[in-house]
Amino acid sequence: MSGKTGPKDSPTPDELRRQVEGTREELGRTVEKLAGKADVKGQAQEKAAKAKTQVQDAAAQGKAQAQEKAAKAKTQVQDAAAQGKAQVQETAARVAHIAQDKTPEQVREKAAQAKAQIAETVATVAHTFQEKAPDALTDRASQAGEVARRRKGPLLLTAAAGVLVLVAVKRRGRNR
Repeated sequence: MSGKTGPKDSPTPDELRRQVEGTREELGRTVEKLAGKADVKGQAQEKAAKAKTQVQDAAAQGKAQAQEKAAKAKTQVQDAAAQGKAQVQETAARVAHIAQDKTPEQVREKAAQAKAQIAETVATVAHTFQEKAPDALTDRASQAGEVARRRKGPLLLTAAAGVLVLVAVKRRGRNR
């Protein structure tokens, strides 16, 4: 062992260049990592963007839940209103039937006569009105008549209530 180093022990200039290049690349990656860790502003912006996205997602989810609950509540209110309407109509029909059953025959006959007289008078007035009124006024009256025909339920209830009041007044007059 002479202390000499053979050609295999010392690297060639090309090997040295490759080692230096590899070391440079590794050093570059390390510097990039360190720079990334040192960029506090960039990290804060990244975290802020992530938090903003999370907040937006949560808000969208909350909005969707609120809309779902509102739709459910609306449906429940509509169902309750429909039930209430049906109950009122049923009660009104029952009251009208009871009023008709308890109304004496004479009162019903007078009411029918009054109804016929009113219908006749209305027809006469309507005919006279159509002959003498301007076209714009007749158009308006026709529209009002359509509305009344579409809403005849409340008109019938009012008439039934009127009959009940007449019956009550008649009975009170007899009892005195």
